[in-house]
Parts: sequence; structure tokens; C-alpha cells
Amino acid sequence: MNFVFVSLQRINTDRDSTSTSLAKELAKSHRVLYVNSPIARGTAVKASGADKYTKAHISAIKSKKDPLSQLSENLWVLNPPSIIESLNWIPFTGIFSLANRLNNKRLADDIRSALERLGITQFILINDKDIFRSFYLKELLKPEKYIYLDRDYTIGVDYWKKHGTKLEPELMRKSDAVVCNSYDFVTRAKLYNPNSFYIGNGFNVEQYSSATERVEPEDLKAIPGPRIGYVGALLSIRLDIALMVEMAKARPAWSFVLIGPEDQDFKDSELHVLPNVYFLGKKHTSEVPAYTAHFHVCVNPQILNDITKGNFPLKVVEYLAMGRPVVATETNTMNEVFSSYAYLADSPTSFIAQIEKALLQDNGQVQQERKRFAQNFSWQKVAELLLASIAGNHTREKEAVLKKLEGPVEAYLPALSLGFSGEARKSMGLK
Repeated sequence: MNFVFVSLQRINTDRDSTSTSLAKELAKSHRVLYVNSPIARGTAVKASGADKYTKAHISAIKSKKDPLSQLSENLWVLNPPSIIESLNWIPFTGIFSLANRLNNKRLADDIRSALERLGITQFILINDKDIFRSFYLKELLKPEKYIYLDRDYTIGVDYWKKHGTKLEPELMRKSDAVVCNSYDFVTRAKLYNPNSFYIGNGFNVEQYSSATERVEPEDLKAIPGPRIGYVGALLSIRLDIALMVEMAKARPAWSFVLIGPEDQDFKDSELHVLPNVYFLGKKHTSEVPAYTAHFHVCVNPQILNDITKGNFPLKVVEYLAMGRPVVATETNTMNEVFSSYAYLADSPTSFIAQIEKALLQDNGQVQQERKRFAQNFSWQKVAELLLASIAGNHTREKEAVLKKLEGPVEAYLPALSLGFSGEARKSMGLK
């Protein structure tokens, strides 16, 4: 098969995403064209504020550099050469949609040109949350199938809420299938498209599961234990600052280690004046496992709102892959997928109690169980479920799982691809 990916995420950066990881996995057996985000006119004019990857794209457009490049044997990358218009200032969705069709046509023309060069006439188009720029690509490019990948509640953010509240449901309705990384997203997607399926999320198994001994990072050595660690973007829209402050004050003997870039709310927070809170800054993804390996407990102190309550916390899988005990905010996904392998909390008091329990109960046996469980979330398995959804043979399997919402935690894992024993499959109502 041939695949075309359109996404909000670029593939030529130092960080992988759901779409880039799936594209690379599918490219092991299929031809894939990955389309980087087109450059909007406003971004081109104010290029000084863009990241280095976007600046390189703008420079390539100006110098008329070949927009098509080959990343691996079966994977090509397109930097769209056409500039699209900045439209989100338009107040009315109807008028926005008319103008947006012109942007879609420019992007479609660029993609069509690349496909012609590659000799690809039939393909499956996978849209990773590009609600606006790829809204009309099904009509303009006429793919064999148009698949919408729902992995985040983007319309909870003001930029996307303005027109996305109306357009995303329309996009789901006309898609041939919607594939989701959490059960909450499946429930929402099924309101608009019955062909909506759970495919879970994946992580870099090799990076986090290597048997190589992890050397303790220099900037971690001087921090006393027990170390309670978090890795990821420090954003107030996703993390509960008040919860973190209360925990740090309540347990001054614990060291709270935070790794990742901060938004302004975190920079201005009381966390910076607490002596047992350590901000170590952003780290390259290749460095993260070494830090995680030397945390005593890993946490995901998520704040509950429309943006976070239905998401799949990939960092929890990465923590578990390192054998670390995990304490996380209780959500539907945490209950459905991780409740047998993580400690869940819904208040500062319960968070502290669960961390204390995690510190006491950690041992070699449970560490190995966590590591084995995490292996279920490889990109290979996610890709298998994606292909099953596209082929139309995913429905029976997934409906059998979704009917088991009151059952054991195994019922919420990606079905059939995990190699469950006969007894386990039977308990899930699967053949």
C-alpha cells in the first residue's frame, strides 16, 4: 500500500510524534509520503520568530530547493513549496471555509505533484489533526481512503476552538474511518462516525527498554533522594501547579525533579522558590531514559480539563518501560489501561499517599512486570491496529473489547495484537 501523511507535526525535527512514528513504522513495508506543514504567509513574514526547522523550510522555498527528499528506502518527505494564507483572523466559519478551500487546493497541488514524481496513483491519506489545511483533501486528491487520526483534544485550545468546534465533527463525518489513541476519543468520534476505532499509542521500545546500564546524569547526582520526577513540557494547561506546590511543601524531604521547557505560568510559579524543587530544563529525547532510570517515583500530576481528561499519557508508558513506579492523576484512560500497573490519585492527599506506597512497594519483581507490560505499546502494534481499521476487519475485535468496560484491565489494551494467552483472550470475550 501507499500512504500520504498530513500532520501538524514535522518529520524533520529532533522529536518524534504519533504521526512521524507511524509513518516510519509503515515505511518498513509500504511506501510513505510525509507532508510537512505548509508555511503560512504570516509565518513567512515573521520568520525570525520561527524554529530552525520552519526557517529551513522558508529558506528552501525562497531558494527554490527541491521540496521532495528521501528519508529512507520507502519514506519521502515533502516540504510544500506553496505559501498558504493566514486565515484564522476571519470571524465567521462559513467565510473562513471558503477561503480555506483555496489553501487546501494549494496544498493538494503540491502533494499531487510529489505523487506524480513518485509514480503513486493510489494511496491512503492519513490526517493527523490537521483540521483546517487538510479539510478538503479527500475531495481534491480522491484517496482510496481518508483516515482521520484523533490523538488530542485540540479544539480545547482557543486557536482551534474558533472554527474547529464546527469543522472537526464535519471532518470526522466524511472520513472513511477515525482512529483514536484513547477510549474517550473513540466515544466522542462515534458521535460523528461509526467507523471509529481505538489503536492506542506507542513509544520507542529500543530507546526505553535497552539493557544498557544508565549512567546517572551529572546534574542529577547532587539531588538527594527520594527523587520524584516528571519529564515533559511544563505547561499550566496540562499540569496542576497547585498540586505540585502542595506536595513539595508537605514533603520537604522529597526532591521534586522537573525536566522540560516551561511556560510562563511555571516560570512565575511558587515552585521556583521551594528548596526541594529542581528544574533541570529541556533534555534531548535520547537523554531522557537516563534521568528516568534514576528517579525513585515518576509522576504525571495532570490537571483535569477538556484538553487533558481524555488524552493518552504516553509518558506513563515510558516510565513503566524503565520499570519505574508511577503515580498519576486518575482519568478514564488511566483507569482503563494502567490501573493494574500505576498508582492513581485524585487529590494532593491521595497523591502523597500513593507516592509513599510506591516507594515502599517497589521491588525487582514489580519492576519487571512494569517493563513487560510496556512492551505492549510498540509502534509495530499500533500500526497493526491502524491497518486493521483501514482494512475494515478491526470492528468486531474492537467492539468485543469496548463491551468489556466493566472487566479486567486487559480488556482495555489494544486487542488481539498483544499476544494474550488463550485464557486471557477467552476472558475478554475474544476468539
